[in-house]
Amino acid sequence: YIDMRKKISSGSPWEDQVGYSRAVRVGNMIEVAGTTAMDGDVPVGRGDVYAQTVFIFQKIEKTLQEAGAGMQDVVRTRMFITDISKWEEAGKAHAEFFKDIRPVATMVEVSKLINNDLLIEIEVSAIVDP
Repeated sequence: YIDMRKKISSGSPWEDQVGYSRAVRVGNMIEVAGTTAMDGDVPVGRGDVYAQTVFIFQKIEKTLQEAGAGMQDVVRTRMFITDISKWEEAGKAHAEFFKDIRPVATMVEVSKLINNDLLIEIEVSAIVDP
């Protein structure tokens, strides 16, 4: 199992500090860690759930490509949003990436994220053809 494990790093210092990987691929399964709208140390799209969601899915897409997959391989999305009344903004961005792919999706409201400017955090699971 350990030999099959491919860890993908973003180079963030938090990975070492917290002890996690940006993504992990084991066989044909890929798990992408919770992703926020941070560009380095700078939040993107302050106050705009739609813009943050688009930015996050673009980051996730790059990570999946590094793992040998694409958005078409996503089977589950999990969205953690700080204001559930903004679900339609996040949903609109989700549909732009997944309208035809249609993974299972979860969206739940959380009280806050690691930075007050972050409005949504997203993680995905993907399975590629063996």
